[in-house]
Amino acid sequence: MNGPFYENGWIGEEASLLIALIIGLAFGFFLERAGLGSARKLAAQFYGSDLTVFKMMFTAIITAMIGVYWLSWFGLLNLELVYLTPTYVMPQIIGGLVFGIGFIVGGYCPGTSCVASATGSIDGIVNVVGLLLGILLFGELYPYLETFYNSTPLGQTTMVQYFELPAGLMVFILVMVALGGFWLSEKLEALNASNEGE
Repeated sequence: MNGPFYENGWIGEEASLLIALIIGLAFGFFLERAGLGSARKLAAQFYGSDLTVFKMMFTAIITAMIGVYWLSWFGLLNLELVYLTPTYVMPQIIGGLVFGIGFIVGGYCPGTSCVASATGSIDGIVNVVGLLLGILLFGELYPYLETFYNSTPLGQTTMVQYFELPAGLMVFILVMVALGGFWLSEKLEALNASNEGE
């Protein structure tokens, strides 16, 4: 049995939705257990005093990447059937900047705002309301933004395709980048902790 299960017909739509719900609940649970339902902890990464968000999310990305690579290598996952969100360079850069500004101002990203609101946090609930209003506003303005939204397309491009490197080498490079990032984050946290102690 090869993945992706849904695309190959091994599971139906109902089962895929149930699995997505279970994964989503588990992800939210682990975000909360890691303390990422706290705006203070999330904001601390911008000051370099607590980089838990960076380390946790980079760990999740690297783990998923290695898992996908090996499942594909062993023939258990057909990458041709895995959906990739198409790349639109400028709209996604602008979207990333808007996301970043919202993250800094509100103290949450969309996922962590949902986690915070689920625990009864008022600021988390306000962020979720803002997120929903932003989605509504974007939907209303989409006819005016459609040309820009679909500009600078690269299609379903991966880093392997873009840089024309073997997949195994790209995995190795990104793992090394992650390890370097983890090492630097530990040094930065220790430096900030020593400065606060003085």
